[in-house]
Amino acid sequence: MNNWNPILTEQDVLDIIEKSTEKPQILFKDSLTCGISAFAKERLMNDNAILADIADFNYLDLLAHRDISAFIASKLDVIHQSPQIIVVMDKKVVFRDSHHSIDAKKIRDQINLNIIS
Repeated sequence: MNNWNPILTEQDVLDIIEKSTEKPQILFKDSLTCGISAFAKERLMNDNAILADIADFNYLDLLAHRDISAFIASKLDVIHQSPQIIVVMDKKVVFRDSHHSIDAKKIRDQINLNIIS
């Protein structure tokens, strides 16, 4: 997707966390060899428009960047899962989800809930 920013370095992760003070940041950890991950990615792509205006979308190819995935887990204090969605606002994880329950509408609702709070 054109608006999916690749996560390639630890500095990218730090920049995402910093940007979360201005706009919600979504991180999607994708395993290209996993059918569940492919299904989650397809659902996110199909509903991309409902997230594009409210958050930045950041994409990690987990197989190519396992070290970055470990850094994300450590830096954001989340358990590693794949596929995985992590939403960061004001430098804090406000929502995370994985596997078959990844859904753009649910992500949107959680972002809106945290904007109102």
